[in-house]
Amino acid sequence: MNTLGPRVLLVEDTPELALWVGAALRQAGMAVAFAADGWAAQTELAPGHRFDAVVLDLQIPGPDGLSVLQGLRERGDAVPVLILTARASVPDRVLGLNMGADDYLPKPFELSELEARLAALLRRPGRMKPDSARLGPLVMDMRSGEVSCHGQVLALTPRETAALRVLLAAAQKTVSKDTLHAAVFADEHTGLDAVEVLIHRLRKKLENPAQPGVVIATFRGLGYMLTLAKST
Repeated sequence: MNTLGPRVLLVEDTPELALWVGAALRQAGMAVAFAADGWAAQTELAPGHRFDAVVLDLQIPGPDGLSVLQGLRERGDAVPVLILTARASVPDRVLGLNMGADDYLPKPFELSELEARLAALLRRPGRMKPDSARLGPLVMDMRSGEVSCHGQVLALTPRETAALRVLLAAAQKTVSKDTLHAAVFADEHTGLDAVEVLIHRLRKKLENPAQPGVVIATFRGLGYMLTLAKST
């Protein structure tokens, strides 16, 4: 997973299409997270998310794509949204655009066109996210991926950086193991156990008893939370 590019949420319920599109966007330098239904999309796009753009299928289980889009715009979230749908009629396109979509791409589509349209949305003025993300003494440069804690640069692997990026984007909130797996290992043949191993290694690098900063808390059955360490 490329951890240096813009973060994109791909909301698509067809696994084969999601993996195909996700792999292509990663090859184009984007960091991709996945949501397979409207509920997962709403969770990922909760206030405070750090996605730079959303690729949103309209026909998904749970709240449909238009409901997800409407929720974003009603609370003033201007994250760029590119709609994907088999509904190719003009009225459907107009409805999506009137509800706040930034662009509209009917299925089937060419990957090159999707990449070009998404890149154009990301280049729009005012769309850029902050250059850094912070939780207490932990700071991540969102462009380079460099991470420091108490001013000391941490030697993280690309996968550790990718996982930390997801945890930091949802700081003080629980992130499921499935979400982390999708963000870091989605296009690889690995099980959920790989997430446990990755978090174990990342936790050892982040946690310093002599100089408390942040910790990764485990909530059995729910996932992990990046939070501030308690002062002793």
